[in-house]
Amino acid sequence: MENGVSQIDDKRFFLALNGKTNAKNELNATIDALLNETIFDDNSTACRFPARKAWLQEQLNITKFADVNCTEYDKVLKRLNPKSATLVFPSAHINSPASMFGHTFLRINSAYNSKLLSYAVNYAADADPNKENGALFAIKGLFGGYYGKYSLLPYYDKLKEYRDSEQRDVWEYDLDLSEEEVLRMVRHIWELNETHSSYYFFTENCSYNMLWFLEAARPGLDLRKYFNFQVIPLETVHATKSEKIISSTFYRPSKRTILLKYEELINEEHIRLPIMLANSAIDVSDVINREKIDVQQKMYILEASIELLEYNFSKSKIKKEEYLKLFHAISKARAALGQGNIIDIKTPPNPIESHQAIKTSIGGGFREGNSIGFLGLRPAYHDLEDSNYGFLRGTQIEFLNLELSYSQNKLDVENATILSIVSLAQRSEFFENLSWRTKFGWDKDSLDSTPNFIGTIGAGLSWGNELGYLYIMADPLFYLDGGFKSAIGSSLGFIFDKFSYMSTNLELTRRWYDTGDAQNLIGISQNFRLSQNAELKFKYDYKERSVLDSQSEENSFKIYINCYF
Repeated sequence: MENGVSQIDDKRFFLALNGKTNAKNELNATIDALLNETIFDDNSTACRFPARKAWLQEQLNITKFADVNCTEYDKVLKRLNPKSATLVFPSAHINSPASMFGHTFLRINSAYNSKLLSYAVNYAADADPNKENGALFAIKGLFGGYYGKYSLLPYYDKLKEYRDSEQRDVWEYDLDLSEEEVLRMVRHIWELNETHSSYYFFTENCSYNMLWFLEAARPGLDLRKYFNFQVIPLETVHATKSEKIISSTFYRPSKRTILLKYEELINEEHIRLPIMLANSAIDVSDVINREKIDVQQKMYILEASIELLEYNFSKSKIKKEEYLKLFHAISKARAALGQGNIIDIKTPPNPIESHQAIKTSIGGGFREGNSIGFLGLRPAYHDLEDSNYGFLRGTQIEFLNLELSYSQNKLDVENATILSIVSLAQRSEFFENLSWRTKFGWDKDSLDSTPNFIGTIGAGLSWGNELGYLYIMADPLFYLDGGFKSAIGSSLGFIFDKFSYMSTNLELTRRWYDTGDAQNLIGISQNFRLSQNAELKFKYDYKERSVLDSQSEENSFKIYINCYF
């Protein structure tokens, strides 16, 4: 319960009429129902609430409970065979706004050596974002317009969903929970089976409910103390690290990561062959019979085509019959070539070592010869000028970012972002992604120097390598600048991020306004990662201004210390 009120909204979870708001009445009703069972099968109180029964046996030493036959619960418990638990973090999906925060769920590990045979416990909004209007899905998710739904399904199925079809790397954090603690958590999970609660995107979400399960497993844990205003999936991983219950970490690369590795290994003259194979544009024999392709290259080509084929099938780009026929033919040809080199995918920086979500900034500098100070606060989450160590490259989500400035005895708003999302997905031979970005809020980038409201949704392309990446964007936008003004912006940007301790950002923008005015904007920043949650940033901004037919230029030189918590 939170402040004396249960966060479960389903009446079926309570035995007392006011059980949601009165814990004492619910406790008394539970004891009464368990001691006076009238049903002795799966519908009995003991079968519906095994966690409550076990707690009463432990805390109050009540043992005079009726014998009941819990067929379904025993069947599920036998299938799960719970021995240990793992917190699973599928990282961000680069082109899905609903998934760019990542996700967390729990895996219940059995005695089997293969973790793929374990079961996943998941909580999500009972809605399909792919079948609903994106804006409506976001709004309803923010304000509790959906019920949250619990599910228990094979871990292998969740991996197919996140790692394969959604191109998300998966991080597994094994938890230092005893077998008895895991059993206590499973009992609690069973009690919530088929119940619902209101789902809120930033608070009572997937991660928040996983915290409840962990606290149920080990009552001494207080994971929710780390969260006041929002519960971000990656932050729950940070919380479990702070509570020192992570015993080991395992990384599973996504289908996208694997295919990008094959792009590095396959010679340039052969790089289109896997695509042609997966699309049935050529036959397997066209690769096998080419004498100019050495055996190892043939192995890489066939292996990459299998990965592409599986990816296309997961995205419903190919019918099942055609998929099975092609998969069999390519796999058979690959097996005939014998054993080759195993691809070596380097483990990327662990998200648990990334900066935390809340950022405070303090800075100073000069603007047109005048000294200026800055103070900023951002509740969530990450921008392109932050260190991307542990984050997905090219992604940004900022929510309620506020930056104030003080100069010449005047306090002003530099930036007040309601929401900013950026997805710079680098294009490659196998992935022809579009990049996009959107922003709504106030800034001082318009033709005058006052903070004005801006709304923009832009699109473009991005390419990259191990040194960094560049992007070109077209951004239609509107400003409320003493009136409604529209414009189109064209940007060229480059981000150099080869080294984990620093990155360099450069963006050149040209805007054409409906008033006939044009404007150039230049932004350059250099950041240094001082520690996991501290950053030093240098920034230069150039802005052309136009007020009452008077043209001017504005130059700003800034230095910031960013702290994250």
